[in-house]
Amino acid sequence: MNASVRRRRAGAQLLDRPTELGPSGIVRHLLAVQAQDLPSARLALRARGEGFGRADVDAALGDAALVTAWLCRGTLHLVGREDYSWLLGLTAPRRLANSRRRLGQEGVAPGDAERAVRIIESALGEEGPLTRPELAARVAAKGIRSDGQAAPHLLALAALRGRVVLGPMRGERQAFALTRDWLGTDPPAQLTGDARRPALAELARRYLRGHAPANAADLSRWAGLALGDARAGLRAIGDELEELGDGLVEPAGRRSDPGRLPPRLLPAFDPYLLGWRERAYVVPGEHERRVYPGGGLLRAAAVVDGLAVATWSARREGGQLRVAVHTFEGLTRGVSERLEAEAADVARYEGLPLGAFELG
Repeated sequence: MNASVRRRRAGAQLLDRPTELGPSGIVRHLLAVQAQDLPSARLALRARGEGFGRADVDAALGDAALVTAWLCRGTLHLVGREDYSWLLGLTAPRRLANSRRRLGQEGVAPGDAERAVRIIESALGEEGPLTRPELAARVAAKGIRSDGQAAPHLLALAALRGRVVLGPMRGERQAFALTRDWLGTDPPAQLTGDARRPALAELARRYLRGHAPANAADLSRWAGLALGDARAGLRAIGDELEELGDGLVEPAGRRSDPGRLPPRLLPAFDPYLLGWRERAYVVPGEHERRVYPGGGLLRAAAVVDGLAVATWSARREGGQLRVAVHTFEGLTRGVSERLEAEAADVARYEGLPLGAFELG
């Protein structure tokens, strides 16, 4: 893949920070940000904006400007409040069959799963937002299996039905709340038949805004929908697109190649590391396993001009943040200095001073 396509993708992902968007604006631009690990999702927003910290992300969760729900590929995503209903209605039907299968593997019978959803709704309606361990205890008290992975899958079932969302922070945990209470709306209806057509068009339009250049296979992979659905969505907005060759398209008239991009420290599960079917655009083949080790893991990566050059990690130590960057090859002094500045900004974002920066 040529460098211009890579830079255009990184630019679509806001890695050059072209505008002063806050957390909600960044999420709306990207449509949805994977958030099964909330600390990583917060850091993904940091890489794309300036002038805010993790407390601002939590504030957006607390006032429901951002919603966390099981969307797209069947994992948790941050999404703007106004995009929650249609995106869940479009993507949930494909996920529900897998949810039933996984609950069966966890030893939860279909009847117990339905009863658990009612228990979860009742508990949230009577007590307000509750954390996962609190809801698992409520379910277990009624004689339904909730240990192991049973509780997460029961909560995912309730969320896929549109009954619950993840809402306010309770300490370091995000609590669940009833959709009708937290968002003031009825549970979203599943979109079927002709009702799916405008949603597929909007999905294609919004995906390309944050990911172009891309093709139908990329959209299918990102959204967790059938390839035919992705093609239908792109056909519906065909007069809005420009073809670039090799099946890649982008919105007509979008901003040009942003040029050389600054170094960025991207967290695990960052949207730029997940947004397309293939990975060579961001990680050279010989280093792929260092970023994508398998088993559903995806490591934090340092990128320069949109290309991964290292993995990195951070840990709190003595009230400070220690950041270690593990390079694939040697870096120039200028790049090293920019990555150290990025590490200092990660520390600032977390409300800590940078204690040490290790490069090796």
